[in-house]
Amino acid sequence: MSDNHPPYGGYPDPNAGAWGNQPDPNAPYGAQPGSGAPYGAQPASGAPYGAQPASGAPYGTPPGSGAPYGAQPAAPYPGQPAAPGGYPGQPAPFAPVPPKRGMTKGLIVGLVAGAVTLTLLCCGGGLAYVAFGGDEDDPKPVASGSATPGPGTPTAAPSESGPASTGPDEPSNNDALTARYSSEMSAVCEGGAILNAAAYTGPSSAKAFVFSNAPDRPTFWSQKSFSSDKSYYTKSADFATASVIGCLKVVEGSEGTPKKCQYKNTDGKVVTVNYISSRYTLTFHAAKTGEKIGDGGTVTAPASRCPSFISYNKVTLKSYAAPDSGTIEAALDRFLK
Repeated sequence: MSDNHPPYGGYPDPNAGAWGNQPDPNAPYGAQPGSGAPYGAQPASGAPYGAQPASGAPYGTPPGSGAPYGAQPAAPYPGQPAAPGGYPGQPAPFAPVPPKRGMTKGLIVGLVAGAVTLTLLCCGGGLAYVAFGGDEDDPKPVASGSATPGPGTPTAAPSESGPASTGPDEPSNNDALTARYSSEMSAVCEGGAILNAAAYTGPSSAKAFVFSNAPDRPTFWSQKSFSSDKSYYTKSADFATASVIGCLKVVEGSEGTPKKCQYKNTDGKVVTVNYISSRYTLTFHAAKTGEKIGDGGTVTAPASRCPSFISYNKVTLKSYAAPDSGTIEAALDRFLK
């Protein structure tokens, strides 16, 4: 073993470099640094390690400029231009961005258009300006003119079809209504029409209702009954299936000589009722349009015998006979065969 290597646990050669110091790669092992000072020596200033700076200010004292630690430098590094509010070469935070050319142009055009519009409103002029924003060209003034076409102005040709025709479900009768009950179908006898009635397409498939007024109540129409075995019979619940309305209208001045009929009233007293005959004319109408489609002739309201039950006017003690049901059915059979 060579004498140049200390035994285990021994100290290194005092002429070798200090522990932890990296030798010069070009120097032989154990050479001193280029400064000539041994490794681990104190600084050249002569101040011991840990001493305060030469200025005399203790560690932790703010800089002489008075700016707090972490503040941005007041001036750029030498040779660099100053940048407002930031480090050298950086833009200031939240600095306003200059508007684009198109936005500036649109703003100027808008202000000019507003001023011109205000001037026109005050002066009563007839010239209007339309302003467009963005990067479009400058707006052009548009003069307002008369709506009357000039001699060289083409005009739209009039429609050859004429006015629009009324649809099949649109009423052509001002008195048309939508019936909710069978009794409202009597409006046909007053010149009306039923919008929700079935259309009349012919007598063979028609369903019918018949209504009648009375000499003492000419504007009141009561429904007349006939045999339910007839093909044209209509149930009250199925009133919308009816396409024909028969109207029995009393003939004015046709009243006959009253027949005296005696009855007991609700008080048990005997009263004499004047039972009066008359005549009616029967006409047939299309329920949906109110148009007259046929005549049923004359129907009598005989009062030759006193009925078992009677309704009468307590003031006048008069009662008018109802049109004969058999005659009504015969007229319906002839028309709706």
